[in-house]
Amino acid sequence: MPMVFGFATHRRQQLEAEFLRMAGSMLQLGAERFWLAGDLARDDVGPDSELELLIVHETERPFHRRSDFFQTHLRPQVGTTFTVYTPEEFAEHCETDRLIIEATSLSDEVIV
Repeated sequence: MPMVFGFATHRRQQLEAEFLRMAGSMLQLGAERFWLAGDLARDDVGPDSELELLIVHETERPFHRRSDFFQTHLRPQVGTTFTVYTPEEFAEHCETDRLIIEATSLSDEVIV
């Protein structure tokens, strides 16, 4: 199988561009705070890396349906995972949830 050099760099550029595009729409969608998570936040981007976002958003939707709102409105151009917590859930789990701990320690919070 031939090796493709520079694909990780290209993928990083795609993920960063998509993150910036989405970040510009978070305020209008009601996100209170959000963080970059996953491979891009860990600075470990590979060919299969996806964009991962941790979002604090006031919603009454059940946990497993919350990402649908952001998928529908942002229409990601790359593979993207949205993990959405209400402000109360975020406060309750900020010291025990692995994703929250990792995302908040690896990337700067974006307050919109």
